[in-house]
Amino acid sequence: MFKDKKIVVVMPAYNAAQTLRKTYNEVMAQEIVDLVIVVDDGSQDETVAIARDLPHTIVHIHEKNLGYGGNQKSCYRIALEQAGDIIIMVHPDYQYTPKLIPAMASLIGNGLYHCVLGSRILGGYALKGGMPLWKYVANRFLTFAENLVTGAKLSEYHTGYRAFSRELLERLPIEANSDDFVFDNEMLAQILWLDYTVAEVSCPTKYFPEASSINLTRSIKYGFGCLWTALTFRLAKMGLGRSALFPRNYKDGL
Repeated sequence: MFKDKKIVVVMPAYNAAQTLRKTYNEVMAQEIVDLVIVVDDGSQDETVAIARDLPHTIVHIHEKNLGYGGNQKSCYRIALEQAGDIIIMVHPDYQYTPKLIPAMASLIGNGLYHCVLGSRILGGYALKGGMPLWKYVANRFLTFAENLVTGAKLSEYHTGYRAFSRELLERLPIEANSDDFVFDNEMLAQILWLDYTVAEVSCPTKYFPEASSINLTRSIKYGFGCLWTALTFRLAKMGLGRSALFPRNYKDGL
C-alpha cells in the first residue's frame, strides 16, 4: 500500500524461469507491493511452476503465445479486476531494477502524475548497462522523430518499465492496440492524445544473456510501427484521419 492505494505489479512473462524469482524477491523487498500478477505467454520452460510457488501472486496462463502486447492486455485487465490503484509493469527478466517501485508509486500516489516511465536514457545508463550500440542509435532516432511528430519531450518511448494510475488505465482502449511489441508505443501515444503528462525517472538497466530482447528483423518492424503510430497520431490531431487508436470521443471519457 501507498497512502491507502493498492500497489499491483504486473509481469508479462515468457521463458523467464532463470530470472523470475530474483525479480520477484526484489519487488517484494520494496515493502509496498500488495500483489504480483504473472501472465505467462506460452512459456516452454519452468516459468509457470516457479510463479505458482511465489506468495501474494496471481498466475494467469495463455495456452498459446499471444505476443507481448497481448500479454500486457491480460496484465492490465487482471490488475484492474483485482482493484489495483497503482499498476506497475516490471519485466521478469531482471533488466530493470525493481528498486524504483517506491519512487514511481509515490509520483502517482501523491497525485502528481498518472504515468511514470523508468528511462534508460536519463543519466546515460543505456550504454553503461550494456545496450548494444545499434539499439541505442535506433532508440535515439525513433525518440527524436516521435517527439517531433507528437510534440512531447520524452527521453525515450521504448522502456518496458512503466507505472500507471487506475484512472488512466480505465480510460485507455488498449484492446484496439497491437498484440505485438508496438503495443507499448501505441499506449504511450494514446496517453499523450489524452493530454496526460508523462513523468520519467532515471533507471539503471542490465543487458545479459537471460534478459529478453528482440532480433534485428523484429526491431526493424517495431521501428516502422512506431513511426506509423506517430504519424497516425499527428493526422488525427490535425483532423485529417481517423483511427481506432485515437477516437475523437477520447476526451469525453469512454
